[in-house]
Amino acid sequence: MNLFRNVLFWIVLALVGALVAQLLVLDPGYVLVRYGGNDYTTNVPKAIALLVVALAVLWVLWKLVTLPFVAMRRHRRRQSRARLIDGFDAVHRGEWSRAEKLLEQASQERDALAVGRIHAARAAWARGDEAAARAHLAAIGTDHPASRAVAEAELAMSQGRAGDALSILDAPSATPLPPRGLVLRGEALAALGRSGEAYGTLGALRQQQALSNERLSALEAQWAAASLREAADANVLADRWEALPKPLRTDPATVAAYAERAAAMRWDEAATRSVEQALDTNWDESLVALYGRLPVNRYDQRRATAERWLQAHPASPALLLTLARLARAQGQWPQAEQYLHRALAQGANSEAWEELGDGFATAGEEKLARHCYANALRAARGEATEPLPGRDMRQTIFDQAVVEERDAHGMPRLRE
Repeated sequence: MNLFRNVLFWIVLALVGALVAQLLVLDPGYVLVRYGGNDYTTNVPKAIALLVVALAVLWVLWKLVTLPFVAMRRHRRRQSRARLIDGFDAVHRGEWSRAEKLLEQASQERDALAVGRIHAARAAWARGDEAAARAHLAAIGTDHPASRAVAEAELAMSQGRAGDALSILDAPSATPLPPRGLVLRGEALAALGRSGEAYGTLGALRQQQALSNERLSALEAQWAAASLREAADANVLADRWEALPKPLRTDPATVAAYAERAAAMRWDEAATRSVEQALDTNWDESLVALYGRLPVNRYDQRRATAERWLQAHPASPALLLTLARLARAQGQWPQAEQYLHRALAQGANSEAWEELGDGFATAGEEKLARHCYANALRAARGEATEPLPGRDMRQTIFDQAVVEERDAHGMPRLRE
């Protein structure tokens, strides 16, 4: 289309030129110039030719006069470009002082002002000179407000000043924010305990392709869980939970945040139901352990559900620990003790030893309780635990049935 327009333009111009030439041939016209008491006469074609020659001479003279200035300007631009390249290479190599000097020199050219000063500020910050970093950013002025706002917000976030970063990014002069600014704004909101608002920025981040899909998914789960924990009342909690996409409502971290917050609000049924639905979809050891720790009643219902799960997951240490906690909460310590020994035999961590110690302490067996607490500390430190003293042979064998055989995934198995 551009080629067609150009051809058409030159055709029309040629036709107009031919028409003008024909008119001048038929009637060359008469031109009179009177200057300084003298008269100069000629025809129109000669006058046009003289005018064109005069303009060409003036143009050549202008080029000759400005040639040194143009050459100097081009030389400065080449120097600025070379300093930018060398400065970026110095940043990559960690030569902070050299990088800062080169980038500051490169920023003397107006076109390189923002990029040079911003990276000089980063180099100054990397070598620990906060005052120099601020001076570099201040030197940008008002010519590049969005770029300056992003750099200042990065500096504020690195110092833990999320409130200042958010104020900088929300300034009218900084809008519209570039993708990096949108990411920083979401991080600042989350750091200020406003994860619900941070979660709302994910749409813009996806539209701007500000982060990789993996990073966006991680932030979505992180901010969703945090927003649930920050819910001020049950209505807000319910609205945020219902607004989450289905995959997040089975994500262990998100479900745990919702269940813990619902339990804190005495919304017992919602807390337990969310965990049950998530575990029925995807089994997760951390989530089943939480099911036993939730500060809610409904012991009979929770225990019946856990026993149903045990049929499908008989070697789950977290499920056995959960059953032990529920049995102990119902005052059934002998059954809880059996579950705890089974959990330990399946490789349960220090929580099981601590729960066993609590049970022995409640039952008045202080010596066994102290031994269990000591084993809990050993397990937490990754050290080998010691068998319980004073147990009969059958119980001792059961206690030691742990860990000699391992499956392909390295999980401990009971001996057959």
